[in-house]
Amino acid sequence: MPDVIVDKAIYCGGVRETISGDISDAVTAARERGECFLWIGLHEPTRQEFDLITSEVKLHPLAVEDAIHAHQRAKLERYDDTLFIVLKPLVYLEETSDIEVGEINLFLGRDFVISVRHGRANPLNGVRDRIESDPELLAAGPAGVLYAICDEVVDTYSRVSHEVEADLIALEHRVFSGEQADVTADIYSLKREVLEFRTAQDPLIPVLEEIVKGRVELCTANREQFRDVLDHLLRVDAQVDEHNELLTSALSAHLALMGREQNMVAMQQNADMRKISSWAALIAVPTMIAGIYGMNFDYMPELHWLLGYPLSLSVMVVAVLIVHRLLRRSGWL
Repeated sequence: MPDVIVDKAIYCGGVRETISGDISDAVTAARERGECFLWIGLHEPTRQEFDLITSEVKLHPLAVEDAIHAHQRAKLERYDDTLFIVLKPLVYLEETSDIEVGEINLFLGRDFVISVRHGRANPLNGVRDRIESDPELLAAGPAGVLYAICDEVVDTYSRVSHEVEADLIALEHRVFSGEQADVTADIYSLKREVLEFRTAQDPLIPVLEEIVKGRVELCTANREQFRDVLDHLLRVDAQVDEHNELLTSALSAHLALMGREQNMVAMQQNADMRKISSWAALIAVPTMIAGIYGMNFDYMPELHWLLGYPLSLSVMVVAVLIVHRLLRRSGWL
């Protein structure tokens, strides 16, 4: 268990007490002393590693199954006197501009908090430091821990939203810069990241609304704090919707610009083909006349006529001029 347990402590009277014995002793001590609560933080435990805590705290097996295997949506479930809450923290990867989704599973009772974290997204270290330096949050017990974690997760959403906005502005500059580069794949990639963002934060809204409406007894004393978190989350939700709409507009504009460029190329090719065809028509007229008189028959009109040669040249010139004028009037030349 040492590698799985990230941190463990008893909080009593606004003071942190490090657990020196095993988990069962810590649970017993927190319950016997009253007005205290135990917080154990775990990182990706296996079934065997989680069994000891399950047997001591009496957690529901369905919730334990969800916590071990993860990949849950944000949700709030009640199992007797225990709350099971799933949160989806995010982390923005600067090197790839990707959004990575983590998962935090929380078991809350009157005198305990058990947090199970999956993935690299980890807001809990800062949360524990914040709570330990804030006597008011410590006095709120497990509800104060839940508020601090939700607040930190939503603040992370806000920071990631600003990063996505910066990527979106950069994409818009590329779309309208006049360059010939195809950024369709980049737009789709960012749109997929925004979809992951929405999948993580959207289900958290009804969870916080449930708490704010006073339907979660453990958190009724902290409803005002949760309302503030909900306001921030709704603001982020609106920003993510705007990002999604702007990406759709950017994709439509990019495809329209790409289509216009292709149409311009096709029009230029058509103009070139018309010019080539026009010059071919101009050459075809004298070629036809010259071909007729080049067939070497003995008996042909005007073959031995003195004016035959200049007349044939004159006919060629006049025919070419007439065809040239007709082509100019039709816009082919």
